[in-house]
Amino acid sequence: MPSTGKNKLVCVLGLGYIGLPTASVLAANGYRVIGVDVNPHVVETINRGEIHIEEPGLEMMVQAAVKSGRLEAVTEPVEADIFIIAVPTPITETKTADMNFVKAAAKAIVPHLKPGNLVLLESTSPPGTTRDLVAPILAESELEIGRELFVAHCPERVLPGKILQELIENHRVIGGLTPTCADQARALYATFVAGQIHLTDATTAEMVKVMENTYRDVNIALANELARLSEGLSISAWDVVRLANLHPRVNLHQPGPGVGGHCISVDPWFIVEQAPETAKLIHLARQINDAVPHRVASVITSSLEGIKDPKVTVLGVAYKGNVDDTRESPALEVLHDLTKAGIRVGIYDPHVQNFEYELQSLEDAFQDSDLAVLLAPHNEYKALEPSAIGKLMRNRAVFDTRNHVNLDLWTQAGFKATLIGTATSKEDGLLQAFA
Repeated sequence: MPSTGKNKLVCVLGLGYIGLPTASVLAANGYRVIGVDVNPHVVETINRGEIHIEEPGLEMMVQAAVKSGRLEAVTEPVEADIFIIAVPTPITETKTADMNFVKAAAKAIVPHLKPGNLVLLESTSPPGTTRDLVAPILAESELEIGRELFVAHCPERVLPGKILQELIENHRVIGGLTPTCADQARALYATFVAGQIHLTDATTAEMVKVMENTYRDVNIALANELARLSEGLSISAWDVVRLANLHPRVNLHQPGPGVGGHCISVDPWFIVEQAPETAKLIHLARQINDAVPHRVASVITSSLEGIKDPKVTVLGVAYKGNVDDTRESPALEVLHDLTKAGIRVGIYDPHVQNFEYELQSLEDAFQDSDLAVLLAPHNEYKALEPSAIGKLMRNRAVFDTRNHVNLDLWTQAGFKATLIGTATSKEDGLLQAFA
């Protein structure tokens, strides 16, 4: 059986939000790491000791790993002792899992496999993927899984903004195709994971990961439904959440403009795809959360009726605060609807560098605007001066979909301020409650 000693070469396929931090942590812990990415720009950037994504502490770790010679990026996989597949598993327009990247990665390593290799799938995948998709591809190497080749699913469980910390500190679930496969995977992760490591079978590990995010999605759907109910009852959903959570067995989540990111907004569809007649609650939660950005856009559009050539300033297009990740961001759907309605938009996001829509400076985004809409809770927005912002705008109005800024300060500066999930009315001003 293979040893997972640190003299082994690890090949990490996919150098994105999970693959690059994982490769860097492995290199920092003494492993020799070859990172593979099909994007030549990503490879060139990493080999310069730079990074193409935003994550606290990552650039320093990559610089050190590259300088030490323990991390190198290439565009094609090479022969190694351990292979880690950390490629994207996006959702298609029909809400099914796109497993093409996983298939391609598995096929790419087959020519390089040798007896004793360990292959780990970290990409979040529909339950059964390791067994029914990855294993048959790897079997083309003619190596016997469980005796000559060891295969396991080890889902990542990290939060953007804290990835490096949580890669080490979080508990880890490892699912092997056989108990021996799980043991071999544990030997690797035990060299750098401080949290507890729990062994199970591959399909259970896959279900654990998607169910973790499904749990949160369902609870967020409940919070978003609470927001609509509260608006209709002329109360604050935020007060309800705060007071209800004083109960020791209640943990209501918070409403918002929708659910984004590569996990919570995607993973539940993996379950719905496999069992649509059974996963009815999960499906309904997805439909509720997917509809929220469109309701937000509808509220904005209705509120601007009567204003000639209206303009909206969008604050934040990342899917969450203080990151540059825009994958599945609800801001995208809001912007699609606004531009389709003929509303001009100015976008200010101090974290995002590349986006489907033009990004602007703070001043340009607010110039002659009629409404500011906060969609991502970046810390920088708390430091905005409402009085200075108001001087740039044509009409002073702000809509906070995250309960992130102090709306009292904005009101004092002459703004009509509205918070999602709170009572509003036509008489009260610019924004109305969801219909």
